[in-house]
Amino acid sequence: MKSHRNLNDVGVIGLGVMGKNLALNIADNHYRVSAFDLDTVKVNGVLQQEKQERNGQDLRITGCANFHEMLASLAKPRILVLSVPAGAPVDGVCQALLAAGVESEDIVIDTGNSQWTDTVEREARYKGQFIFFSSAVSGGEVGARFGPSLMPSGDESAWQHVAPIWQAIAAKVDPKSGLPIERFEPGNPVTEGESCTTYIGPAGSGHYVKMVHNGIEYADMQLICEAYQLLHDGLGMSADEVGDVFERWNQGSLNSYLMGISAEVLKQADPMTGKPLVEMILDKAGQKGTGLWTAVSSLQIGCPAPTIAEAVYARSVSTQKSLRVQLSSKLAGPAAISLDDAQKAALIEALESALYCAKVCCYAQGFQLMAMTAKEQEWQLDFAEIAKIWRAGCIIRATFLQSITQAYEAKADLSCLLMADSFAEQLSLKQGAWRTAVSAAIMQGIPVPCISSALAYYDSYRSETLPANLLQGQRDFFGAHTFERIDTPAGEKYHLVWSAKDRTLSKV
Repeated sequence: MKSHRNLNDVGVIGLGVMGKNLALNIADNHYRVSAFDLDTVKVNGVLQQEKQERNGQDLRITGCANFHEMLASLAKPRILVLSVPAGAPVDGVCQALLAAGVESEDIVIDTGNSQWTDTVEREARYKGQFIFFSSAVSGGEVGARFGPSLMPSGDESAWQHVAPIWQAIAAKVDPKSGLPIERFEPGNPVTEGESCTTYIGPAGSGHYVKMVHNGIEYADMQLICEAYQLLHDGLGMSADEVGDVFERWNQGSLNSYLMGISAEVLKQADPMTGKPLVEMILDKAGQKGTGLWTAVSSLQIGCPAPTIAEAVYARSVSTQKSLRVQLSSKLAGPAAISLDDAQKAALIEALESALYCAKVCCYAQGFQLMAMTAKEQEWQLDFAEIAKIWRAGCIIRATFLQSITQAYEAKADLSCLLMADSFAEQLSLKQGAWRTAVSAAIMQGIPVPCISSALAYYDSYRSETLPANLLQGQRDFFGAHTFERIDTPAGEKYHLVWSAKDRTLSKV
């Protein structure tokens, strides 16, 4: 896209952490940007930062005092990028743009973490007034500045206008290795490699995929935290020693952004006390809701995602600090177990396998959830492409995603990630070590809700027969809910009259 008559290419509304960095990233990629925020200090801040980064040369960001000025500064159809909090602020900006004269062909892009159902409603509400588009952004501050993972959805013709910009600013991956092409230098964008963005589908689908991404993120973080506690509390390792283990794991199949930053956090000394910083941080975790939305969605659609749900519960338990303090001296736990160096080394090795297996199950849950929702919403999601755009720029970026990409490229309609031969073989090989790690945690009284729930998920799916036969018998007993039989055609329902003397069986 080229500017004409000195008009700019993109308007960015909201210059907080994400909006400011998106504006700078877009400008790095040779597009001209109009920037607006209600706080003029933020407008001046982004202008000043660009001036410093470019030494005052070839400046591409223009500050705007209001929406009228912004609309007048942009080439048509106007592309307006919203980086404002989800919920009412999005509609507030949309209404203000309507009042300022936004036109039916203009494209308004919501880049926040909006509820996917809100996005569907907004596209319908603003239809004919302007094109409401969405593009979830993952990667945090650094990702927004130097290359995020972008999940756009909505009007496909709007995507054709937006695509060149999104492909330019997105994170890049080496197509051969599947590894990120990192950049941290302003004004020097990566122009080669595969862009971590793809058109996801109709309105709401991009935000749904981003929601599931965040649910997986919750679980992945909790899995790492459980490994840390087992090593720290169970094996008596220092935070720095655990960091060393994580650094070693990060060189293998567990390589990921989250593993890397976890090692850094563990090895960081507290500037105030000199102690490990992690041990000075209060053990109460916050959350913004996307993990909860994922867990709720899985329950609503009937997709098993226990590891993601347990990650949400773990954060909730962490907030109950005062109750935990009281119960820590009231509830009994197991006696301490002494392990020699060989046993410790064996457990560390088992835990590495357990973490890998749990991670596979966590992703399997997320992709199955997307598949079930896509079927219900009649979305045509390309899971190989989704795995590809998560390989760089986003919080869950990992070498592991290359294997997921290959699994879906080999079989696009894969019913469950565990069905892929590569993963089935690895899980089968490592499941013994996984059980050893979970058993060790249980015997030492160390909670591992995500690692253990993932194992239960694995065992449930490898079980040809589950005790749901008894459960359905219970339901028929007290509520006449009927049951199917293993020796009759699928779909035929039966009921036993449990209260009758002869307990007669009837086909319903």
